[in-house]
Amino acid sequence: MKSLKTLLYSAALTTVATTGLLFVNQSQASAATTYTVANGDTLSTIAQKFNGSTELVNQIATTNNIADINMIFVGEQLTIDADQVATTPAPVVTQQVAVPVQTPAPVVQAQPAVQAAPVQQAPVAAQTTTTTSSSKEWIAQKESGGSYSARNGQLIGRYQLSASYLNGDYSAANQDRVADQYVTSRYGSWDAAKSFWLSNGWY
Repeated sequence: MKSLKTLLYSAALTTVATTGLLFVNQSQASAATTYTVANGDTLSTIAQKFNGSTELVNQIATTNNIADINMIFVGEQLTIDADQVATTPAPVVTQQVAVPVQTPAPVVQAQPAVQAAPVQQAPVAAQTTTTTSSSKEWIAQKESGGSYSARNGQLIGRYQLSASYLNGDYSAANQDRVADQYVTSRYGSWDAAKSFWLSNGWY
């Protein structure tokens, strides 16, 4: 048979244990908060109200068996675990705006304009052209009197060229062109052709 002291001690321990369990249960019951979804709410905005951030989104979805965190309904009651609520406000993050550094444009010094020296035509070239034209005209006068239509057998025109040279084209332009080609290939210039004519009577 147990003594009275032992019975009283056991009763006291039972009372303390029961009181402690009741205290724990009351604490756990008060830790959860019920929130009714309002128009415009999302899990992110609800988490912001309770925790100051979106860290509670997945926890709220898990506690309330929400399969799609993007789908909640107005009037729906959600259980928010108060143990996850932050006791201190989330730190404010100040966004730093990068200021672009402008690099000054390089200074380009203008180069002074260089004026090209005027090209002067040598008077010798003009004299050569005049002499060549004179020699050409001198031979034309000797050969045909300067006539493009003059004929002497197979020799035709102002420079008395063979018909084979003119290739059937007896125009004045073709006669001048063929005569220049003939003299250049045979004598090198009209002056040389004139010298040959003076020595031989023909060119």
